[in-house]
Amino acid sequence: MRESLRKKAIEVCNTKIAQKGENVGLSFYAFFKNKNDNPVVLMEAASWWIETNQLDHFEKALKIKRMIEAGD
Repeated sequence: MRESLRKKAIEVCNTKIAQKGENVGLSFYAFFKNKNDNPVVLMEAASWWIETNQLDHFEKALKIKRMIEAGD
């Protein structure tokens, strides 16, 4: 996963956790605006989420943040 996407994902996770607590769930779509303005990066996130890590559609933000920080 490219560094800019990693940073954005961690930022989104931190924001969601701060707003709704450690049990908040999210999908990779949370890392993007409501329009598909960068399909290459969207597919990169989807591949990391679905193909590489075989995650469910919604996962705990804290879990995702820890995985990204660990380099998974």
